[in-house]
Amino acid sequence: MRKKLIFIVVSLHILCLLLNCKEKKVSLGSGIHFDKEENIHYGNDPDQIMDLYLPHENPSKKKTAFIIIHGGGWRSGNKSQLTFFTLSMMQKFPDYIFANINYRLASVNRYGIPNQMEDIRKVTVFLKNKLKYNPKIILLGNSAGGHLSMMYAYHFDPLKNVKSVINIVGPADLSDEGFKTYEDYSFVEKHLIDPKILSGSMTANSFSSPVQWITSNTPPTLSYYGKTDRVIPLSQKRILDSVLNKNNVINESYEFNGGHLDWDKKPNDSLLIKKIETFLKRTDT
Repeated sequence: MRKKLIFIVVSLHILCLLLNCKEKKVSLGSGIHFDKEENIHYGNDPDQIMDLYLPHENPSKKKTAFIIIHGGGWRSGNKSQLTFFTLSMMQKFPDYIFANINYRLASVNRYGIPNQMEDIRKVTVFLKNKLKYNPKIILLGNSAGGHLSMMYAYHFDPLKNVKSVINIVGPADLSDEGFKTYEDYSFVEKHLIDPKILSGSMTANSFSSPVQWITSNTPPTLSYYGKTDRVIPLSQKRILDSVLNKNNVINESYEFNGGHLDWDKKPNDSLLIKKIETFLKRTDT
């Protein structure tokens, strides 16, 4: 009876969040409480907003922060896609901070990178200023968000604030023949990278491939790929694993049953969260 009551309470809170209720606290049962701030602006652009969840207990204790980055082919999507998963993560990691972010989307008139890299950096600065300390950062993203998580951690984080990366069905090598069947590949080639930031003879595909920037100092990375994913083929997992291992980077990767959008469906979501828990203990993040 008690378990049933807890399930009902948690379900009501999740429903309330999804309906954009104005409650400033989130209670997830078992004494788990978060203070919630929705649609905080971390920059001047309308797209630069996030939902922030701060553990209610021990507010003065320094905590590690998850930055959650949605997918959508770099030019669509919204943080609301990951609200339910973020809440599930909060139940498992009640002592962590969670920032579920929107970012500036790419278009034919606006390149994705470096804008999206700058957005992630702005979130880290916002958190540092708000918390009055520099938290350890874990980047977690799915699809394009997984790619952005790796790109930022591997190449755009010179201060090494990112301590771990959770890459969910993210492309790691954009020059991989298996990825070139992606239906929006031509858009990615033309509008993901601002050619002004390319150096030497490096192509846009090479620059925007996280595997190109892996070194022995790359943060530990956990990856999750679908066995029947028609968007991000398993060749991406094999390429990423190979380069991480070659550089002696702590890494784990797993395959789930299903396609590109099935990673957060049962039982895949529960398996992922368990693997994340074990991985973070291993890496002391």
